[in-house]
Amino acid sequence: MARQLRDQDVTCSIAQAAAVVGDWWSLLIVREVARGHRRFEDLLSELGISRKILTERLKLLVDNGVLERRPYQTSPIRHDYVLSEVGSALTPVLISMQDWADRWLVGDGTLTGVSTPDSPPAQRVHSLVGTPIPHPLTLPASGGGELEVVDPSLPTVLFAYPATGMPTPLPPGWNEVPGAVGCTLENRLFKNVAPQFAAEGIAIHGVSTQRQDEQAAFAEMEGIPFPLLSDADLRLAAALRLPTFRPGQTLRLKRLILVMDPTRVIRHVIFPVVDIPAAVTEAHQAARRLTNA
Repeated sequence: MARQLRDQDVTCSIAQAAAVVGDWWSLLIVREVARGHRRFEDLLSELGISRKILTERLKLLVDNGVLERRPYQTSPIRHDYVLSEVGSALTPVLISMQDWADRWLVGDGTLTGVSTPDSPPAQRVHSLVGTPIPHPLTLPASGGGELEVVDPSLPTVLFAYPATGMPTPLPPGWNEVPGAVGCTLENRLFKNVAPQFAAEGIAIHGVSTQRQDEQAAFAEMEGIPFPLLSDADLRLAAALRLPTFRPGQTLRLKRLILVMDPTRVIRHVIFPVVDIPAAVTEAHQAARRLTNA
């Protein structure tokens, strides 16, 4: 049920937002829908919530325009719950909350672009093995338009990186943040092996939270032959709960690599990435195993 606002809170937008999504279950429902769990029974299973509470919270989110109901079956009628434009605008909020907790609640407060292998962010990333990328999930691409994160016909190596320093300068102190440096090197290493990947039927996609125009300018300057995707709206980050860090005022993806089969299932994860050349080689070997499967 929606919380009744006090008179002094009517003009407070924080209170207005908390009345809709400030409840524990409401936030977790939005999180799960962003992850691709869109049906009532799926949400029930993922959340371990009672049917009564789930029904109430879904009604609240639909009534406030956060979720939309879309029929997927007519006899009897059944609905998917999907994020509306209003709900999609919450994904950066979710990732900001996750980033805050990763740093200050489960971390030691250090600003860092890497995670220890046994940390909660690392456990979260490695738990992705065997799970599918939500469908559809398209992002703005350096070549123009939007592109599916996973190639529909080839194994896909998706490497996430914090940011390149061209064409937009990086924030002060970037080089002092552990794990931040190396994005241009990583792109160049994947560029060097791109012809071999293509000959073996393996797709390469890069992704960062930089804007589409920044990705396009960098790809042109460096002659990058594969798509660079822009997750500036954090849709991919929310769908997979990817770890981030915040140098300056912008959330950046921590460096990681996912290897996926054409059915969108994640088959191999590399995180943290501490040796970029070795990680590129490992990703290549993992993708080759999929082509031989």
